[in-house]
Amino acid sequence: MSDRPASRETLGAESGIRCMWMRGGTSKGGFFLADELPDSEAERNALLLRIMGSPDVRQIDGMGGADPLTSKVAVEKASSRPGVADEYLFLQVFVDEAIVTDAQNCGNLLAGVGPFAIERGLVTPTEDETRVRILMKNSNQIAIATVQTPGGCVTYTGDARIDGVPGCHAPVPLEFCDTSGSTCGALLPTGNRIDVIDGVECTLIDNGMPCVVLRAKDVGVTGYEDRDALDANVSLKARMEAIRLKAGPMMTLGNVAKQSVPKLMLVAPPRQGGTICVRSFIPHRAHASIGVLGAVTVATACLVAGSPAAVLAIIPAGLRKTLSIEHPTGEMSCVLDTDETGAVVSAALLRTARKLMDGKVFP
Repeated sequence: MSDRPASRETLGAESGIRCMWMRGGTSKGGFFLADELPDSEAERNALLLRIMGSPDVRQIDGMGGADPLTSKVAVEKASSRPGVADEYLFLQVFVDEAIVTDAQNCGNLLAGVGPFAIERGLVTPTEDETRVRILMKNSNQIAIATVQTPGGCVTYTGDARIDGVPGCHAPVPLEFCDTSGSTCGALLPTGNRIDVIDGVECTLIDNGMPCVVLRAKDVGVTGYEDRDALDANVSLKARMEAIRLKAGPMMTLGNVAKQSVPKLMLVAPPRQGGTICVRSFIPHRAHASIGVLGAVTVATACLVAGSPAAVLAIIPAGLRKTLSIEHPTGEMSCVLDTDETGAVVSAALLRTARKLMDGKVFP
């Protein structure tokens, strides 16, 4: 028997790896400390695939919930950067493919990042609320989460409600700054308000999430279908994937066949008193609602004059605009601050989070 200490990877298989399972917004996943995962990216990804049970459409041999929205991971560590408390890396673990990607942010899971950082001692709570300044490592951008910490402890109980999540919980306001072009290098990476791909007018845009925004009617649907109907429409999904694959290089993303971005956003006129109605694909399945940064990017597209979104949207007046993005399970309100030219300078949304489990997971 060898006296050599077991590696971190071997110990994980035998004694488990500490993690917290949390719901953040309308997503959920595993939250890990960076120094408790393998240093090697390949070994880390292999470990996370085992933890989630991928590739398998049911993820039956792991913690994943057989849906991209429940097959997510947050990796955190305390930051040594001035003015930053916590560093957050988001990883999307594919369900039916052996792929783990850091090509995008996740604004929903972000709602759990501040609470987790406080619970793990990365951030010291301050009075009844704690503002956690977070570096989103996927895009090197900053977000600020305000966490309820009465008595110096995180609470998940409150009166805030968001569409797509049952019940009420403690509010977690999220603020985003300087997200324009976070992945693609520019808000409009082609420099155009409209690009035509396969005969369809699209806006290729990135305000925190690379998105292809197009009118639902231009690809043969209304934009009011439910998730199941869209997922069952094989010809629609094939046409949209063809558009996405061509959009990828145009957005400086290269070959996106095995990437989770850009997202596809089908827009239609609002029906429930909002700004615009959206059906989001992430990228090959219809979203049950819409991602946080996807909503911010679509809201921004509504302000791009002449774009497919802008011609359908109902836009409020003023430099500070609250844009209600209608989705299959309700709406998401985005508060956008704009300058005199109409450019978006910051965005804020309300999310909630809840701790579901704290313990060890066995890969």
